[in-house]
Amino acid sequence: MGQAPPYNHMATFVYKAIDTQGRQVADSVVAADRASAIELICGQSLSPVSIERQDEYQAAGGLARSGRVSKADVEAFTRQLANLLAAGVPLSRALSILSREAAKPATAQLWATIHDQVTGGLSLADALSQHPRAFSPVYVAMVRAGETGGFLDVVLEQIATFRSREQDLKNKITSALLYPIILAVLAGGIMVFLLMFFIPRFSQMFAEFGGALPALTRAIVGASRILVGYWFILVILAALAVFAVQRALNSEEGRRFLERVMLGSPLFGRAVSRFALVRFCRMLGTLVGAGVPLVAALRVAKEAIGNQVLADTVDGAIEDVQHGTALARSLESCRVLFPSSVIEMISVAEESSRLDKELVRLAATYEQELDRHLKTLVTLIEPALLFLMAAIVGTIVIGMLLPIFSLQELIR
Repeated sequence: MGQAPPYNHMATFVYKAIDTQGRQVADSVVAADRASAIELICGQSLSPVSIERQDEYQAAGGLARSGRVSKADVEAFTRQLANLLAAGVPLSRALSILSREAAKPATAQLWATIHDQVTGGLSLADALSQHPRAFSPVYVAMVRAGETGGFLDVVLEQIATFRSREQDLKNKITSALLYPIILAVLAGGIMVFLLMFFIPRFSQMFAEFGGALPALTRAIVGASRILVGYWFILVILAALAVFAVQRALNSEEGRRFLERVMLGSPLFGRAVSRFALVRFCRMLGTLVGAGVPLVAALRVAKEAIGNQVLADTVDGAIEDVQHGTALARSLESCRVLFPSSVIEMISVAEESSRLDKELVRLAATYEQELDRHLKTLVTLIEPALLFLMAAIVGTIVIGMLLPIFSLQELIR
């Protein structure tokens, strides 16, 4: 997108701001350009949160506001902003450049809003925190640490690298589980097809000849009749069940329950704990390497774990580190997340003052182990699902063939 032409006439800018008492104010102001509008708003003892030219927004039909900023857009924004700051470009100018060069209306609007908020006096972290859909609490915490320590460009580059590796890891997990999910869906589809379209024809034929049907056949025919006659009720019940599960998972207790079940699962427990370990070590190593104090880095890395049950085990370690205990000794109580070998390697790294490098190396090592574990898991799940499909289809076919064996006697 090329540079926007300058505005040579007065225009109306719609804004949201925070007054001195912390209340949000929504209003409009007439000014020659965005910078002048910000000056007028600040002159009213207001802190701008968002500001946009009214006619531009109306011409776009609200697309920028309703559009969605993808993770790839945020990663590109982070890396480009890091490069501009490292080259000595002031933050406000860097944000202005990124908003002008954004390829999508949604991203251009968001970057422009962040620019306005920073120009209006907010820190970059505070401005990003106003947009939680695009910037997670962990992202904001890392930016805040970088601003406080004076190495914002370094932290932004680390964030971009971390997000890239994190996405690669998630893609591996998704790819590993894709085929088993397809098999499960296929098995369910085959079973529904047989019960709704295949079995009714056989059951009608059996009814014409009369005679007692085998117990297995009667059970299959009964299930078929229920599915055909009450499928709409079953669909409604399934939808209600999905809604209830989603609502439960949106609550803290529901999420913790699911996390405990996953951790206790013999199939997925190890994968969940290793995934959390990789995220924790990479985040902590990234922050420590960027110069963030250890206690602050631990608090941010705890949020990056992604599993509240495991994150709770780190709370005690953070308190111990605050009281002067070495990191390795503090993490000894978190055996579910940190194996003994990891504790020892962290201890040696602390003694040799290379904690950041060792944590990043541990993240890479256990990421490879997680990849191997997922491949092994998929190798076991695939034949199990194939066997399940064969068992379902075979049971239905046998149940339908049993009466045929005695069909000749019924005909006589």
